[in-house]
Amino acid sequence: MEEIQSQSDNYRSSSSSASSPASRVPSSNFFYLRKPGALRQPISFEDSPDWEDTDVEVRVEEGGDSINTATTPVSPSLSKLNSGSLPSPPLPEGAVVARKIAGATIVWKDLTVTIKGKRKYSDRVIKSSNGYALPGTMTVIMGPGKSGKSTLLRSLAGRLDDSAKTYGEVFVNGAKSNLQYGSYGFVERKNTLIGSLTVREFLYYSALLQLPGFFYQKKSVVEDAILAMSLGDYANKLIGGHCYMKGLPSGERRRVSIARELVMRPQVLFIDEPLYQLDSVSALLMMVTLKKLASTGCTLIFTIYQSSTEVFGLYDRICLLSNGNTLFFGETLACLQHFSNAGFPCPIMQSPSDHFLRAINTDFDRIIAMCKTWQDDHGDFSSVNMDTAVAIRTLEETYRSSADAAAVETMILRLTEREGPSLKSKGKASSATRIAVLTWRSLLIMSREWKYYWLRLILCMLLALCVGTAFSGLGHSLSSVGTRVAAIFVFVSFASLLSIVGVPAQLKEVKVYACEDSNQHSGGVVFLMGQLFASFPFLFLISISSSLVFYFLVGLRNDFSFMMYFVLNFFMCLLVNEGLVLLVATILQDMFWSISTLVFIHVAMMLSAGYFRIRSALPGPVWMYPVSYIAFHTYSIQGLLENEYDGTSFAVGQVRTITGYQALHNVYDVSPDDDSKWRNLVILCVMAVGYRVVVFLLLHFRVKKSSSLYNFVCCKLKMNDRR
Repeated sequence: MEEIQSQSDNYRSSSSSASSPASRVPSSNFFYLRKPGALRQPISFEDSPDWEDTDVEVRVEEGGDSINTATTPVSPSLSKLNSGSLPSPPLPEGAVVARKIAGATIVWKDLTVTIKGKRKYSDRVIKSSNGYALPGTMTVIMGPGKSGKSTLLRSLAGRLDDSAKTYGEVFVNGAKSNLQYGSYGFVERKNTLIGSLTVREFLYYSALLQLPGFFYQKKSVVEDAILAMSLGDYANKLIGGHCYMKGLPSGERRRVSIARELVMRPQVLFIDEPLYQLDSVSALLMMVTLKKLASTGCTLIFTIYQSSTEVFGLYDRICLLSNGNTLFFGETLACLQHFSNAGFPCPIMQSPSDHFLRAINTDFDRIIAMCKTWQDDHGDFSSVNMDTAVAIRTLEETYRSSADAAAVETMILRLTEREGPSLKSKGKASSATRIAVLTWRSLLIMSREWKYYWLRLILCMLLALCVGTAFSGLGHSLSSVGTRVAAIFVFVSFASLLSIVGVPAQLKEVKVYACEDSNQHSGGVVFLMGQLFASFPFLFLISISSSLVFYFLVGLRNDFSFMMYFVLNFFMCLLVNEGLVLLVATILQDMFWSISTLVFIHVAMMLSAGYFRIRSALPGPVWMYPVSYIAFHTYSIQGLLENEYDGTSFAVGQVRTITGYQALHNVYDVSPDDDSKWRNLVILCVMAVGYRVVVFLLLHFRVKKSSSLYNFVCCKLKMNDRR
């Protein structure tokens, strides 16, 4: 304690040397300062909820079915701020507000989160944290990087990974219960949106996936979410974000991510870094919008790394973390007073959040070491001579013995002494509805993604035109068998290779699914069925257009049934190939490695089908033998060749004739069975289903949560080595 006291005195003297006590008298423009010697009040109970008075009064306007409510009063913590603070903007007169939300109280007591390390559950990320969040307020979890902000947020929402273990208690409206589906929303740090949809379309499809009931009933919910997040000016604009589509600014994209969760009208909303990658203006607009959302009664809990002075004034309560330890929990003004009492007063021209992070961020120790050899115009860097570890211990000890900590414990006891209304699930959309919605949404995306879908169609048409022109006029003589085999081989192999054009689109589908599945908006079977049904029209369009061009240019058998088999076989080949692309994209989840892997796989398949199956060439290496039997190129080409030469014969000399099978068998290994081509078609169908079953297993076992299977396996190997 003597060391802590001496360090605190040094920091207090260095801070006072920068500005005299007289100059530190608070101005009206800096609402976060108090006069020296002002009495400090503990957290009051005037805004604690009363379970008997939680009924929401609403009124229905005449001439419409929209519900209009008045804005709730400003929270007591914000009302204590003086004229220098930034109040919540008033709502326009006559504006239709979203339905009043009853809200929910979240309380966490002695919450500890451990993650597997060298020994099982040895690394404590959160250590005995206490706090609460009340309806109609914004509670922010603040701290430097790797302080446990996101872990605490996920533990409150019940979304921790299996590698984490939670101790302590979490209460929802005074009861130990988990948050039900539809009663809360969780917004990830990174935006996962569909750029080819407009804001209104994206939210409408999200509502169809989440909410039960009829389609027309969900339009009003979408309009309420657009109004709540102030997206009216961008409702009919494409979200964008691609290299060829600019789309919405980052601030509006972040609003869309939050609006997606608002269509369920959640009572509790968790947001991980709402100001992530936003500039100061966008950050201020975002927080003003969230403050307006909280005024409807919703409980907001979010993490934040740093904020400006204006944004700081909008917070109701702050939970300050450092290395998993709670350095403070309470109202924003009380946090400033807490730092002042601990010997770390906030300078008059510095943002409160900057001051907090400066005091508790251990990364500043490296800056201090560098600055010891430097000098500025006024001498040594006296403002950075405080050991961060000592500052953290000082703040932690001061908070433990403060009236704020005692007030928090008293509030927790009061909020948990009796149970309030339980949060119930609002129901889900049926699986059939979700499959239909995902199918229609994917079809709409395909119709607009010209770079990934229509470009592939154009390339396949050009390939069919080039190969068909190169092998045109072959005739039906015995000498043309080998050349015809080569034409079909080149067409099928390179048309399948063109599927790598759709890798970016498949990666987006997987990322969108991972985001929707984490919020229980979708599922593995629903996603795969919707993706499969949506790919049917597009793949059939590619197969019938390019197949007919190739078929007539090369001059294959002039019969409708044989031509339809050619189209169907090529369609199944593309369907299998689409499943392979989806499988690789699910495992790797990286564009470069996915494209490289697919190119390698297709080259291996072409080599195995070419060198091992074609009898005129030498047998390939040993590794080609198993590859040739799992390569869909082999079954597709073999079925097309059997379809072309089944039932045909060729004259050899004046007397002798040979069957088409005998002529083809000298060039390519085919089956003499007349039903072999249909057997190959069935094998392609089984492979198309099999690839998607493997994708479902990968999604089921949560491989999607890792950035790649490589990282997933490496992490497991490192953990085994440490043990």
